[in-house]
Amino acid sequence: MTPNEALAEIRNTLSEDAAEKATTEFLFNLSLDAHQFHGGKMMTIPLVDEVDDGWLEVWYTPGVSSVSRAIRDDNQIAFSHTSRGRTVAVVSDSTRVLGDGDCTPSGGMGVMEGKAMLMKLLGGFDAVPLCLDINKNMDTLVSTVNAVAPTFGAINLEDISQPECYIALKKLQETCSIPVWHDDAQGTGCVVLAGLLNSLKIVGKKLSDVSIVFFGAGAANSTAARLMIAAGANAERIVMFDEHGALGPERTDFEGEGWGWHRELCSITNAAGFTNVREAVKDADVFIAASKSGPDVVHPMWIKKMAENAIVFACANPIPEIFPSDAINAGAAIVATGRGDYPNQVNNSLGFPGILKGVLLTGASAITDRMAVAAARAIADYTVQGIIGAGRILPSMIDTGLFPHVAAKVASAAQAEGVARYYPSEAEVFAAASEDMEKARNAWAAVTASGAVKQYPGTRVKELMNEVISQYQ
Repeated sequence: MTPNEALAEIRNTLSEDAAEKATTEFLFNLSLDAHQFHGGKMMTIPLVDEVDDGWLEVWYTPGVSSVSRAIRDDNQIAFSHTSRGRTVAVVSDSTRVLGDGDCTPSGGMGVMEGKAMLMKLLGGFDAVPLCLDINKNMDTLVSTVNAVAPTFGAINLEDISQPECYIALKKLQETCSIPVWHDDAQGTGCVVLAGLLNSLKIVGKKLSDVSIVFFGAGAANSTAARLMIAAGANAERIVMFDEHGALGPERTDFEGEGWGWHRELCSITNAAGFTNVREAVKDADVFIAASKSGPDVVHPMWIKKMAENAIVFACANPIPEIFPSDAINAGAAIVATGRGDYPNQVNNSLGFPGILKGVLLTGASAITDRMAVAAARAIADYTVQGIIGAGRILPSMIDTGLFPHVAAKVASAAQAEGVARYYPSEAEVFAAASEDMEKARNAWAAVTASGAVKQYPGTRVKELMNEVISQYQ
């Protein structure tokens, strides 16, 4: 039995309310069991084709001395003669892991390994998880990342609490020799924008005309708002809420380092002066939640007050703020979540494999908002090449044709921004990305076929499914 078959069986067997809870419990249990079975998700395989005595003297000593000398004389050679040009560091202090908060430094490894797995299979490049024990000291994080930068082609920051994540990003963008971005911010923001662009096409509304309510003011929502404004949304028709209320000129709690964009949001949004979310949702066109794991964080009555053809994104992980069925029953026309077992997954996994691939193939020195918006439009446009509708506003992660398309558009944007070191055409980037991504998947398939990777037993999937069903019947 496969996980998809088990999820379908749970939904067919249990009531709607029980199934919503049981599917999450099943996925939790299966994930924990499968991670223990495999001992994690990543391993390292040599890239070379021969390792006899003669070749070992080429790959290691004495031959490799020529590589070290060449890089010493020109550091750029490291990007073409070692794995550096196709390897990303996934860096976290694990203080904001999914909806679970501070999970201790090593607690973030599950997510960071997951990122590395997706980067390899979907982006065709390697990634190394680095979970740092730094006690929220961003100066230590910055110095550590700068120290390891000569090993990597780019840095992906992940699961760092705010405002520390903004502080680290800003300092690293100023000091690091390779591009640094915060995937929970620009990555999630670009995919949310892509999903919104297609949702608005479906309901026949324009980005410049709609009113948008953000519930949660963390890295994902605050950056999504910035990207939406850059793409043409009216800042005055945006209102954002956190646990202290609406962001507006009266807020004085965003002083200090790291809160610059939040201070700007306070000055340019919420022209209507809303003070609570119940007022703001009345006749709103779009509701985007990225707050805390649900359910029952967002009340169905809020959705009922929204405008006709309302769009609702409930993006909290691991459980959305409101279950999709409850939002639809309350009148939403389109509902998206951050999870793949519901329709319309709005998750940064649709963005970062292609974005980072475009960055690596151009040797970009930065990842700008313009590049993130280009990625969002690329994701949206790619989706429209197929059938879009209320149940399909974005492609799925297994639609591998998406990622070289995104890489090509990001590469073009990097060149237009003046941050690229190489200037391949879009067609050349698309071809190179497609080839690398296919090779990565073929290599993985060959390794699994060889028996080097154990096959998780389908009987165990069924056992875990039956255990969960019995708990909720």
